[in-house]
Amino acid sequence: MAAYLSEADFVMVEEGFSTRDLLEELTLGASQATSGDVAAFFVADLGAVMRKHFCFLKCLPRVRPFYTVKCNSSPGVLKVLAELGLGFSCANKAEMELVQRIGIPTSKIIYANPCKQIAQIKYAAKHGVQLLSFDNEVELAKVVKSHPSAKMVLHIAAEDFPSRLSFPFGALLKSCRHLLENAKRSHMEVVGVSFHVGSGCPDLDAYTQSIADARLVFEMGTELGHRMHILDLGGGFPGLEGAKVRFEEIASVINSALDLYFPEGCGVDILAKLGRYYVTSAFTLAVSIIAKKEVLLDQPGREEESSSTPKTTVYHLGEGVYGIFSSVLFDSTCPSPILQKKSSTEQPLYSSSLWGPVADGCDCIADGLWLPQLHVGDWLVFENMGAYTVGMGSLREGAQTCQVTYAMSRVAWEALRGQLLPAEQDEDTEDMCKPLSCGWEITDTLCMGPVFTPASIM
Repeated sequence: MAAYLSEADFVMVEEGFSTRDLLEELTLGASQATSGDVAAFFVADLGAVMRKHFCFLKCLPRVRPFYTVKCNSSPGVLKVLAELGLGFSCANKAEMELVQRIGIPTSKIIYANPCKQIAQIKYAAKHGVQLLSFDNEVELAKVVKSHPSAKMVLHIAAEDFPSRLSFPFGALLKSCRHLLENAKRSHMEVVGVSFHVGSGCPDLDAYTQSIADARLVFEMGTELGHRMHILDLGGGFPGLEGAKVRFEEIASVINSALDLYFPEGCGVDILAKLGRYYVTSAFTLAVSIIAKKEVLLDQPGREEESSSTPKTTVYHLGEGVYGIFSSVLFDSTCPSPILQKKSSTEQPLYSSSLWGPVADGCDCIADGLWLPQLHVGDWLVFENMGAYTVGMGSLREGAQTCQVTYAMSRVAWEALRGQLLPAEQDEDTEDMCKPLSCGWEITDTLCMGPVFTPASIM
């Protein structure tokens, strides 16, 4: 195994010390700093990423995981996933360069963007990235001209929500034969089928139907002379334990569909592209209050202020929806803060709202909150902030990249380096399991089979 991650890349969390302790130390240091430059930072538990990986291998033993780089491209995440043997799904040249820079071989890279720039197709050709996706004739023609030796995966539409049937990515079944025929005439080799059900899909039948559709396309391709051997299940798997549909439920449906349409021994290499699943719960954000003010609540018929006039406190944070909290705009989330300073249960609560640093009516992070009296310089903590927050860039001019401090327990590090080899255990030997996560509660254990390392995808 290549050494992608070293001890210099993270803080080793010893027994009895958690990432909450680390977070408190970092906020104290930032508060005492005379420069006052740090308004927000992340603490990332790499052990939590590992735990998700072992859960994935247990639940989907036939599926080879690839990480969706655009979800969180921070170096610590890429390195720990590389150590675990994952492949990487890239959407552009910058992402391909990033994973190649840390030493990922091109045989473990998929260029999966359905709307590729010609210059970036040429980059993939020049640097040996062979597996590309397409869902229409124009995209196929671009690859034929700029990367004729590429291996193509036909991306088909997955009808996950009734309201999203017109979603612009994915070929409909009725156009797949035509696309496969065009590829054959252009001497382009189509080697597989992909689909993407989408994050938060409540209908588990969407996975079964998509796998069944993929089987039909496989048969079309084989009939036309294509060597079909890759099935890409896409992503959209939940990253939180409290999701409406649990990952284990999705995995059970997928396993049943695979047994029916792509049984073991059929010669098909099954992949999945995961982003949120791996990183959402691993990242915790600390962000400081940079300004506050009291605002009168609008009340019909009230024309002047008095001592009894209802008010709300507006807190401005060092990050907003044009940066780390972009999920408020794109995913309609409502982040819930945790107070870094513990408040007394007897302390009064006040109507409050959280806003970003931009003087913009859209930069509202959370409204309708009831919080104790807070002050400029206090820190708020937000959990489950790993997806589409790091490496995304900011929509705010002059914004700085938010620092990430990575943490890992010694047990997790030893497991990653192969010094702790988990043996098969009986159900009554729970005391032999070792703590893996250095998160808020050290309750997760290292009880898994041998680490699965994907080979080349080609």
